[in-house]
Amino acid sequence: MTTDATDIAGDTYEKLLALLDERGAAYRVIEHAPEGATEAVSALRGHALDRAAKCIIAMVKIGKKEKRFALVVVPGDRRVDLAAVKALYGGTYVSFASPETAEELAGSPSGTILPFAFDERLELVVDPALLAQPEFFFNAARLDRSIALSAEDYRAIAEPRVERVSTG
Repeated sequence: MTTDATDIAGDTYEKLLALLDERGAAYRVIEHAPEGATEAVSALRGHALDRAAKCIIAMVKIGKKEKRFALVVVPGDRRVDLAAVKALYGGTYVSFASPETAEELAGSPSGTILPFAFDERLELVVDPALLAQPEFFFNAARLDRSIALSAEDYRAIAEPRVERVSTG
């Protein structure tokens, strides 16, 4: 990762903390060994996999000319249902965004993508199963820091579109 990418991720981390503080969110910062895989980082943080937010950026083509990007957030024990995402947009094709595109839109490296859409080109779509938890966890634009956040505060701050977009 280049210094520029590290700087961008640091800016995204600071932007997240500033937003949570500004809005009075109930959250904790958790420091841990660098890890981006949902299963491994959940073990480091000491919680069940269904309490982790897995954040994936999908690219949806609508016809031949229009392309949209969705930041899809599902519980860590589930997978993104691409067919459901495609149906939400009335798309003709859907795939995971390339790692380069995902990192650019997220403002952080793969494995650290936040469940917040800071880029206007992203629409935030969250599976309701994640919001059923009182608190959930996610890497905070860094491999060595995570956030434990109240689901109620998250919903109020992020204002996600809530749709069933996961599969077991």
